[in-house]
Amino acid sequence: MAMTPHTVIPDEHYTSTGLSHRKLLMWIFLGSECLFFGSLIATHMVNRGKAALLHGESPACLLDIPITSTSTFVLLMSSVMMVLAVSSAERGKLGSMRFWLFMTALLGSGFLLFQVYEFNLFVDEGLTIGTNLFGSTFFTLTGFHGTHVTIGVIWLLSILAISFIRPDMVKNPLNVDIAGLYWHFVDIVWIVIFTVVYLVGRLGVECAGA
Repeated sequence: MAMTPHTVIPDEHYTSTGLSHRKLLMWIFLGSECLFFGSLIATHMVNRGKAALLHGESPACLLDIPITSTSTFVLLMSSVMMVLAVSSAERGKLGSMRFWLFMTALLGSGFLLFQVYEFNLFVDEGLTIGTNLFGSTFFTLTGFHGTHVTIGVIWLLSILAISFIRPDMVKNPLNVDIAGLYWHFVDIVWIVIFTVVYLVGRLGVECAGA
């Protein structure tokens, strides 16, 4: 069954927009999240130039673009897996949905491992959340994003577990569709962070190793 805004799912309540109440609430929530992350990104960009030098260089010199590009690619691939999971749920393919949900959670976990590696690298270089304005705003921004990814991974694994314990509870494709909205939002936010904080933020910064 194709999932469209006008598809009527039994036992779902719909708004005048054609969206179910749950899906509309998710869109409203994501809208508020846009404002939240927008303020964090703006705060970082405004204050990063005011941060004290670290080892005589800008703290931005610690940003490793190749490694972060790899973790960004991993997260983007997880969105592809999520699309396949939603498609499987809409077609009622329970086994396929389980596989793609697992792959999405696996790639999301891989992204988190990259972030843990980066955080440890920064701490080893002497940059923590209390070192300067760069550290404070960077760890706050990326830390909150990492928390959102963690919540997403837990959410996906919960759906996966429920599909084995109570398969009837995940027959409604909207359950996976709403989780997919959240996951794609998290991915899009990271693309903005990677572009603005890493790529744009590294431009024009002179580093000894560059």
